[in-house]
Amino acid sequence: MKYIKFALSSIAVLSLVASILFFTVGPSLFDSQMNAVVGDPGVDPTAETLRFHETLIIGDLHADTALWSRSIVERANRGHVDVARMLEGNFALQMFTTVTKSPRGQNLHENSTDALDNISLLALAQRWPAATRDSLTERALYQAARIKSAALSSPSLQLVTNRNELENVVELRKQGRPIIGALLGTEGSHALDGKLENIDRLFDAGFRMMSLQHFFDNKLGGSLHGETKRGLTQFGEQAVDRMISKGIMIDVAHSSEAVVRDVLARSNKPLIVSHTGFKGHCDTERNISDETMGMVAEAGGLIGVGYWGAAVCDQSVGAIVASLRYGIDTFGIEHIALGSDWDGAVHTPIDAANIARLTQAMLDAEFSETEIRAVMGGNMLRFLLDHLPRA
Repeated sequence: MKYIKFALSSIAVLSLVASILFFTVGPSLFDSQMNAVVGDPGVDPTAETLRFHETLIIGDLHADTALWSRSIVERANRGHVDVARMLEGNFALQMFTTVTKSPRGQNLHENSTDALDNISLLALAQRWPAATRDSLTERALYQAARIKSAALSSPSLQLVTNRNELENVVELRKQGRPIIGALLGTEGSHALDGKLENIDRLFDAGFRMMSLQHFFDNKLGGSLHGETKRGLTQFGEQAVDRMISKGIMIDVAHSSEAVVRDVLARSNKPLIVSHTGFKGHCDTERNISDETMGMVAEAGGLIGVGYWGAAVCDQSVGAIVASLRYGIDTFGIEHIALGSDWDGAVHTPIDAANIARLTQAMLDAEFSETEIRAVMGGNMLRFLLDHLPRA
């Protein structure tokens, strides 16, 4: 009996220790491992390059920073993005996307809608509010609230929900004030919890871009990495119509090609592919065909080039530059932008502080100044000015 009591006491102590580690060390450990800076970062920018870099509008279409339990404002020793590092990199615009569900065993080939959810475990470890346990909408709203809180606490971050606010950010930067415009988007419309009225809730909370799918099929239609590869469902058609009527920009990153084509046929507004590569440059299951991507471009769309291996086929700044070059030459300079997928559980060769290395690599690859200004953020700024609602 003495040994049984000792064993039970030992198990209780071990369980307590494991629980403490799960809630204290676990989140930062997950973050450090999943959002590492790994690969070839290219060469240090020259003084001349840095002077040119300071004249650029720099913007990025996709970062999942709000998912992680670290400061969005103060410089962190892990991950890819925070205000301190964005200021160091001279950022003007960042789309912060909210991740609400991710299937256990996530892969590029086929994921089940019913798979266990990674975000539920991460939310538990990071002690998110109780409302986020059963509602994906609440998870999106919680992450949005983190961005808003950061904007309130930092004079260098301003939430942008309309053209007037965006124009204000541009004007302040012209006056020499270091300021970054923060926008909100979803990573998949399972964040609607299957209810059209949640489009209005998210819009009212400041969301101005919504992606339709993530790594699994949902009520709106098929994912590029799901089981069915189907197009828009009837609910998906209704959701797309409502997003368009609200002035919400639609992101088809991760959507099946059938969904992309269905949305193109249905929408009179250009689409965004917020973080991707090009099939003709990097033939992986992460990238849709050049034919479908060409249809997005022909309809006036904007394509954000990612920084991780599955998108550009190598973890190097050189691979990002090669993808940008392919995108410009194949689809036209006005359609190419940056879509890092920073803090999206990917490894990238640079973080926000080191974005000038990308400028240096493009100059070394003989990109023109016009091309660099366009892809680094000029195209994103123009697209937002064209498609954000007025105040």
